[in-house]
Amino acid sequence: MSAARPLTTLRVLAVTAALPLLLTACGYGSTSGDDGKKTAVAAGAKKLSADEVKIGYFPNLTHATALVGVQEGLFQKELGGTAIKTATFNAGPSEIEALNAGSIDIGWIGPSPAINGYTKSNGKSLRIIGGSASGGVKLVVDPEKIKSLKDVKGKRIATPQLGNTQDVAFLNWAAEQGWKVDPQSGKGDVTVVRTDNKITPDAYKSGSVDGAWVPEPTASKLVAEGAKVLLDEASLWPDKKFVITNIVVRQSFLKEHPDVVEAVLRGSVKTNAWINANPDKAKASANTALKELSGKALPADVIDPAWKSVTFLDDPLASTLGTEADHAVKAGLLDKPDLKGIYDLAPLDKVLKAEGRDAVDDAGLGVR
Repeated sequence: MSAARPLTTLRVLAVTAALPLLLTACGYGSTSGDDGKKTAVAAGAKKLSADEVKIGYFPNLTHATALVGVQEGLFQKELGGTAIKTATFNAGPSEIEALNAGSIDIGWIGPSPAINGYTKSNGKSLRIIGGSASGGVKLVVDPEKIKSLKDVKGKRIATPQLGNTQDVAFLNWAAEQGWKVDPQSGKGDVTVVRTDNKITPDAYKSGSVDGAWVPEPTASKLVAEGAKVLLDEASLWPDKKFVITNIVVRQSFLKEHPDVVEAVLRGSVKTNAWINANPDKAKASANTALKELSGKALPADVIDPAWKSVTFLDDPLASTLGTEADHAVKAGLLDKPDLKGIYDLAPLDKVLKAEGRDAVDDAGLGVR
């Protein structure tokens, strides 16, 4: 049984436009920030076809490939004399807007805003060119009120935003339990409370919610407040893998600067390899980057369990994206989309081949 994860549509956006949105693992929030950070280029380094590449991502553990790759200089090493300019975002829609406006060229982003950006532009705005992370989403609950999965019925469960990735995942899971919930109001056999991730721990402490279906590190923050993990979403997926973070690129940038895109992908592949070979060093590097961006590092009792629940990989897990779309359609949150062409994995396959690795599958959704 697979849990679904939502794909925000025009219909959902119309409803959620007035909602306060803050940081989530899929990139939903109220503001974006351009930190204006430009990496230092080694003297005499050979420049590629662009003077610089503008990269966007989130100060979030599920975007650790970007955090660590920039922090450790692994992207810059592959780019040579082409500089990196970074921008961080709290909102998936704002990152897509930045991509469409040319303010960024390549971005780390969740599947929902990526699909929404692709479908809204009639397939002209972006391509998914690689994967980055899987997992990192959990149902955590008050152990005094909820002792088993069946006890979730009748309780108040927080999700980050109406129509966001975790929101539809929970709606789908609830439907599979035989419970009825109105997807717009969140009312029914279980009450869905759309709550910004940054304030969900306070909502839990106050007792206004009994649990939450949330990404890391919010899930581990709740556990640090006394909650327990009732369900890891990974357990609902084949091989316990589902896409949580993709790499996307502006189609025009891909066409004009394929060498730069390939270099960034090499950096991503090498970063993921370094992360998996050096998990403790990588965790510390990610936390250092988070401290620089937010002013505060995550404490050990939060980052340690959160880090363990995220898998860093290069495969975009394209088949899970198709499943997510199907479930969102069934939930009534998405008209049946044509996702053919959303992937262009040729640059990634070239990088993987050079590393002696096999090509990845686009699930029939690649460029025709």
